[in-house]
Amino acid sequence: MSRYNNNPFDEDVNPFSNPGVGNVPPANSRLSPLPPETYDRGATIDIPLDTMKELQAKEKALQAKEAELKKREQALKRREDAISRAGIIIEEKNWPPFFPLIHHDITNEIPIHLQHIQYVAFTTFLGLVVCLLWNIVAVTVAWIKGEGPTIWFLAIIYFISGVPGAYVGWYRPLYRATRTDSALKFGWFFLVYSIHIGFCVFSSIAPPIIFRGKSLTGILPAIDLLSTNAVVGTFYFIGFAFFCIESLISIWVIQQVYMYFRGSGKAAEMKRAAAMGTLRAAF
Repeated sequence: MSRYNNNPFDEDVNPFSNPGVGNVPPANSRLSPLPPETYDRGATIDIPLDTMKELQAKEKALQAKEAELKKREQALKRREDAISRAGIIIEEKNWPPFFPLIHHDITNEIPIHLQHIQYVAFTTFLGLVVCLLWNIVAVTVAWIKGEGPTIWFLAIIYFISGVPGAYVGWYRPLYRATRTDSALKFGWFFLVYSIHIGFCVFSSIAPPIIFRGKSLTGILPAIDLLSTNAVVGTFYFIGFAFFCIESLISIWVIQQVYMYFRGSGKAAEMKRAAAMGTLRAAF
């Protein structure tokens, strides 16, 4: 044989000849699966007895609160039903929006044919607020210019008593009268609103009787102050204009309400109610 027949690499180990040797795993090798975990479905979980008692106590407390809430809801519903049967209207304060003080919802509560009158009446209420506020400003300027503090205190009294008095005395009765069409409330409105108009007319003149003349921004103190101090006199003339406008709009409102009152037959109804009241009083 030739000396070249022998393979010189026979003694070397071929790393690919044995699939189990080397770093590269064979293609048909698989990992052995993990043994299944043993889970006993019948095993019990131990919960401390104290925890169970706490859960039961909380559950009972929640049930008691739920029963109490149901009782309160039922009591509230019975009360609301009784109020609705009695005809009592619950008025929620909603005006002004940033700080509700009164209930006011002309659009949803006042009949359409009376909404315009109600809006104008509300304008006269706000106009009175403006008149009395400006009266305080003008009188304050007069006090600074040497007219004395008495007139300022009187102006404050007019505002504090006039604004709530107007709302309670005539605006709220008119609001309820137009909403419920009550003849008696209309009658009360006419009485108090006439006083309101008289006060506005008196304030626009402000004669030095009953009240101190310069505590109201009328035409007479405006003329008097204009000769001594033009600034104070101008403030009083502006107040005089406010009171004049308020008087004119208020006269229009009472005329319109009276026309509706007569045209709707409420005048005759009011007379019958007054006659029946007198008859009951006599017996």
